[in-house]
Parts: sequence; C-alpha cells; structure tokens
Amino acid sequence: MKEIVVISGKGGTGKTSITASFAVLGGRDVVVADCDVDAADMHLLLEPDFGRSEAFFSGELAVIDQDLCSGCGQCFDVCRYGAVNETEGTYTVTELDCEGCGYCARVCPDQAITNVSRNVGDWYLSKIRTGSSMVHARLGIGAENSGKLVAKVKTEARKVAGYSGRSLVLVDGSPGVGCPVVSSLSGASLAVLVTEQTVSGIHDLKRVYELVRKFDIPAACIINKADLNAEVLTDLRDFMARETIAPLAEIPYDEAFTAAITNGKTIVEWDPAMAELLESSWLEIRRLVDSD
Repeated sequence: MKEIVVISGKGGTGKTSITASFAVLGGRDVVVADCDVDAADMHLLLEPDFGRSEAFFSGELAVIDQDLCSGCGQCFDVCRYGAVNETEGTYTVTELDCEGCGYCARVCPDQAITNVSRNVGDWYLSKIRTGSSMVHARLGIGAENSGKLVAKVKTEARKVAGYSGRSLVLVDGSPGVGCPVVSSLSGASLAVLVTEQTVSGIHDLKRVYELVRKFDIPAACIINKADLNAEVLTDLRDFMARETIAPLAEIPYDEAFTAAITNGKTIVEWDPAMAELLESSWLEIRRLVDSD
C-alpha cells in the first residue's frame, strides 16, 4: 500500500483544493484521508455521507467531586496552569486550562479529584461522491492532541484500503511544520508540496521540506499562482533543482478556483485547461509512487 501526502508550509496555497482534485482524478482507486483536523474542509468538495461516526478520546481532564471536596484549597495552590478556580469556597476546574497532569489529584487529601479521558473530537468514515471512501475528523474547539487524531485518521484509512483492496491512500495534511504534519508524514511514500509564488511561500516551503527530508521521503512540488512574481519563481525553481524535488506543475493564478469552490466543485471538474494540467500532475505522481 502506498501513501501520497499533500502538504504545504503555510495555509492558503491551494493545498486542499488540489488534493480534492486528485481525489476526483483517482476516483474509486484511492482512499482519501483528510488529516487537516484542526480546520477540516475537504468535505465541502467531496460530499461525504458521514456514514460512521465515533468519538475520539485523548488526554485527561481533572474533575472535582463536590460531595467529597472539603474545600482545603490544596489543588488551587499547586495548579501551575491556573485551571483550578475558587468561588465562595467551591473549587472547580476550567476545562480549557487543565493540562491533565494529575498533580491536583495527588495532593488532594479527600481523594475528591479524578482524571477522566477527554473527548477531544470525532472521526468519520464516509462514502464520497467519487464512489470511494474518506476518513476524516473534526477536532473540538480549543482541543489538543491533533497529532494523535491525525494518526487515528491515517490508521483507519489504511484499514479501509486494506479490506477494500485499494492500493493507494491520498492524504490531505495540515499546513505548517507542527505535530499534525509530522503525524501526517509518518509512513508516506511521497510528499507532494504545494507552495505559492510569494516570499513567505518559499520560506515556508523550505521549512516543511526540511521536515520531509528528515523522514527521508521523496518529494515533488506544485507551484500555485506561478505567474505573480517572476523573481520568486526563479528562486523556487533553483531551490527545487538543488534539492532534487520533482517539479509537477506551475499553475497560474486563476479565479476559476474560486468559482469552482463556490459551486461545490473541484477545479478539474470546472475548468478544462486546469483539469489537463492537474491530470498530468496526477499521472506523474502515480509514476513516482509506482517506481518507488
């Protein structure tokens, strides 16, 4: 089984729009995994049915049993995160501030504090309009452990690919270089980098490529909005050549992307010229993965 992970060093490069287009081009042959769990939006283009839903638990939260609490305040004194609050002698825990370290439970003389597993979000297994399956998730507001939720999404996507006989998993990774991106890249066969022709675009491309290189994953790159800055485009080409990053496509700025999204379509379903360009990129991606 091979995994293609599409990532970008920053948000706004068109990563998800391009990944959704590859999902359409791949059709029934690919299982899709939306690992951008902090701001998932691929469902807007692929119309999942949310056929299966499960809560995801990760990390712990301190809970004070008011029937057992004597109001001694030791938990308030030791909490370095300021998560324990006192109101007229009653102590409570603010969920968003609690790190689940368990120190308050250790010092409580009344054994009134316990740590419970946090429900930090939900994950879904859906049928999508391409006729294939998509595993996706939604992280709760202010919730942590997005890297663990990404790992869950990838694990379930691999299971689906295994029992359905699909040989390819297509992953929409998170932007940036943080824990969710590291989790997205784990086990990848090819990293497809999507960048834009701006100073911040090339800066963040270099950062995320450094991460890809640490994993020793082959990389290919799509330059979006490639006709906006000729000087930066030259720098991007030179960087890719030095690092032997396979060039896939240089996509010009086109408001057809916005029109396609507004109408709930991918760009390959909306604009024939863009469809031809991205189809060539998809064929090259398949070639790179198959030759690995």
